[in-house]
Amino acid sequence: MSRRVPLAAVALALLLIGCDAPVDRYPPNDVYALTLARSFRVPTDLANTDTTKVVTELFGTPEQPQWPVDWLPEDAGNLVDLNRIERAAGAVSSEKDGTHRGLFREHCVTCHGVAGDGAGPASQTQNPYPRDFRHGVFKWKSTERADKPTREDLRETLVHGVPGTGMPSFSLLVKDDLESLIDYTIYLSVRGEVERRLMVAAIDELGYEDTLADPSASLTLRSDTDGEEIVRSVLARVTGQWVGAQAVTVSKAWEELSGEELTASIARGKEIFHSQVANCVGCHGPGGNGQAITLDYDDWAKEYSTRLGITPDDREAMRPFRRAGALRPRPVRPRNLQNAVFRGGSDTDDLYRRITQGIAGTPMPALAVVDGSEGNGLTEAEIWDLVRYLRSFGSP
Repeated sequence: MSRRVPLAAVALALLLIGCDAPVDRYPPNDVYALTLARSFRVPTDLANTDTTKVVTELFGTPEQPQWPVDWLPEDAGNLVDLNRIERAAGAVSSEKDGTHRGLFREHCVTCHGVAGDGAGPASQTQNPYPRDFRHGVFKWKSTERADKPTREDLRETLVHGVPGTGMPSFSLLVKDDLESLIDYTIYLSVRGEVERRLMVAAIDELGYEDTLADPSASLTLRSDTDGEEIVRSVLARVTGQWVGAQAVTVSKAWEELSGEELTASIARGKEIFHSQVANCVGCHGPGGNGQAITLDYDDWAKEYSTRLGITPDDREAMRPFRRAGALRPRPVRPRNLQNAVFRGGSDTDDLYRRITQGIAGTPMPALAVVDGSEGNGLTEAEIWDLVRYLRSFGSP
C-alpha cells in the first residue's frame, strides 16, 4: 500500500492552521483500500487511485463541492441542494447579510473529519467515536435497520444532539444553517459510500490489481465503457436508498396508563427484559445497569479487524491500519439504562423502533413483532410493556 497522510492528520493541521485554511482534496479512503487488499488478497493501490480520481470528478473538493446531477436518476437529483452544500463547505466566513459559510468546518470537522470519516482530531478523546458517514450506516433513525435515515432523523440529531456522547445540540442554529448541514451530511455520506462501492467494483468486476489485464476496462467516466456503467449503477443504488427512506410506522398508538395498570405493565416489562426471548439483560445487565461483560465491537471497527481474522488487541496486526488512519477498535459499551439517558431519543415511538429495529452498525439486535406468544418475538402489547419498563428508569 502507498503511504498517504491519514485524514486525522489533515484535520489536525486544519485545526492548528485555522478554519480559513484551504483544503484542496478529500483524503482517499486508505483504511478501506487496505481492508480490501487483505480481503481480496490483491494489491489495491491502482483501484484506490482511480476511484479517487472518479469520485473527485463527480463530487469535487472540500473547497468546491459538486453534486453530479447529470449522472443521477431524476428522483435523486434533488436529494440535496448544491447551494446549501456550497454554504456548508469551504472556509468559515460571514457575508454582509449575516449568511454563514463553512458551516461544516466551523461546527463538525473537529470530530467528524474533513471527509466525514469520524476521525477528526477530537475523535480520540471520545467514546463512542464520532460517526463515520462514509459507510452510509446511521444509528439513530426512524427507518428500518438496513435503511438510510430520513432528513427529519438527521434534523432531530442536529437539534437534540446525542445524550451521553460528544455530539452536542445545534438547536441555536438558524433553519437555513441546519438544512445546509443536513445536505452536507448526506453529500459526504453518498460521496463516501460511492467511493467504497466503486473500489470494490474496480477489484471484483474490472479486475484491478497491480495493472489492468484489459486497459479498456478501467474505472472511468468515459461514455460507453464498463467503467461508466458501473459508476452509474453505484450512484443509482446509493442515492436511491436515500430517496426511498421511510420511517417505520408504529401501528398501535401509545396508551398512557396510571395506577395499578401502569404498575402491572411495568412489572410485565421487567419480566420481558429478563426473558430468553428479549434477553436484554444479556448485554444491559441486571436491572439495566450496563455492567454485563461484552467483548463485541461495532461494525465500523469490525470491518478492519475481526472480519479479517485480526484480534483488535493485536497491536502488531493492527499497526498497518492505524498508520492508514484507522481508529483503535474499542469494545462496545451497552447503555446503562438506569441513568434514563437514551441516546436515540426517549419518546415512546423512538423506544418502540429501537426494540423492533435494533441499532444499525452495532450488536443491538431487532426483536420481531408477532401476533401471538410464539417464542420468537414480542407482541405489540409486550413491546409497550417493555417500553414502560424502560421509561420507568426515569421516574422517581
